[in-house]
Formats: sequence, structure tokens, C-alpha cells
Amino acid sequence: MLAEAFHSTVDTGNEILLLVGLKRSERPPSALHPFGHGKALYFYSLLVAVYTFGIGGGLAVYHGISVLRHSEPVIHSSWNYAVLAFSAAFDFYSWRISYLELRAQKKRGESLWDEVVGSKDPAIFTVFLEDSASLIGILVAFCGILLGQICNRPYFDPAASILIGILLFGTAVLLGRESGALLVGERTRSATIRKVKRILRDEPSVEEVGDLLTMQLGPEQVLLTADVRFQRELDVEHLEKAISNIESRIRSEEPRISQIFLQPNPLDSRSKSA
Repeated sequence: MLAEAFHSTVDTGNEILLLVGLKRSERPPSALHPFGHGKALYFYSLLVAVYTFGIGGGLAVYHGISVLRHSEPVIHSSWNYAVLAFSAAFDFYSWRISYLELRAQKKRGESLWDEVVGSKDPAIFTVFLEDSASLIGILVAFCGILLGQICNRPYFDPAASILIGILLFGTAVLLGRESGALLVGERTRSATIRKVKRILRDEPSVEEVGDLLTMQLGPEQVLLTADVRFQRELDVEHLEKAISNIESRIRSEEPRISQIFLQPNPLDSRSKSA
């Protein structure tokens, strides 16, 4: 039960950190941050993984090992079951909201797991993963208390605490990997990149599309750069018009792409795409 108390405290800390990150990420661009502050959310979601889950998992494992060395029978088990039942109800409600958000964003042909690892909004996948871990932790705590009573062995309860700590560590590793990748400059979704390439190749004045690079600046903000070879007979006026048409269409079909830089240069053999 103490391990689950650590877990609940972790969840509360998560929400506070994510809320601070959301507020900071909404600040407008400035001279010092010309591309905005969208990555602030990625930084705070990384703190969730490193500090909150790391500390919570460490305390749960430490408590479980300490009690395992000096095991005592579980008392007031009826209250324990009642608290776990209320916790499961509230966590399931929160989990269902994040689950529906993930399903709404899921592309055709993608699994829910693909959406978790491919999502660019940590405010959604962090809540989903932590609520999933919380529900599993509640089940582990319930089994630990129940088995301790049925088998009359006090070791099941601290063993459950250790398992909850390991669960928190695993969640922390997964969140840290996803948030860290976004923080250091992960590309946007593959489906978005394919759509942009199609838009570029559909433009009659474009002969070839070279390197197309993207970076996620925030959940709703993407940076795009592309090497494009236009028809050589285009003059400056028609070239500018073609670039303007391409940018307008990209922003229309992919509103998240807020920064577009097209390089109308001759392509060498290294930048040609298949």
C-alpha cells in the first residue's frame, strides 16, 4: 500500500510538471527563441521520467526490500481493498480519456502502440502510460495483499511493492526514451513526410525532390526544409509563385508545419531521392 502511495504521489507530480510544461510551451516566439517554446513541454515530460518515476520507483523498491527483511502480517486489509478499489475507479476514468485521445489521433493501419511511440504530444502518451502503469500497480498490490492473507505468508506484500517499483522503473525508461528523442530533435510522422513529398512532386514546375528534413518543435509545430530542383526555364517571378503555391498547399494540408524552407538549388547525387 505504501508503494501505491508513492505511485499516486508520482502521478500527482506528473500532472503538475506537465501542466507547467504546457503553460511554458504556449509562450510566443521571441528574439532569443525565434521558433517558439514548444520544446519546453518535452523538457518537462523528461523530468517526469527522470525525477518523478525514478524517485517513486526507487522508494517503492527500497520499501519492499526493507519490509521483506522484517515481514509482518497485513492488517486492516478491508480498508486496503476499499482504497485500492477507489484508486482503480479514478485511474480507469483518467486512463479512458487518454485512451480515447490516442485512438482519435491514430492513423489508419496503425496500432495503439504505434501511436504511443509515434505521438509528438507527451501530455497524452505520458498520462496514458502512467495510468496504465497505475492500474497494473493496483492489481499487483491487490494480489500481494490477497495472497498474503490466503497463504498466511507476509512475504507477498513486500514482493508486490518491489514489483510496483520495477514497473515504475520500466515506465520511466520508456517515457525517458520517447521524451528525450523529441527533445533532441525527432522528425515528424512518416505519414506527414510522405504527404509533403507527394505535394512537392505534384507541382508541375518541380523536376526532382532531394533531401527532405523535418524536426518536431512542439506537439503542434513542425520545421520543414527541402532541397528542390525546379525547371531551369523558370524566371524569378514564376519561381517565387511556384514556391508560394507549394507552401500554401503544405500549410493547408498539414497545418502543424509552421516553418517551411525550400532550397531551389541544383541537386547533386547525394541529395537525389528515389
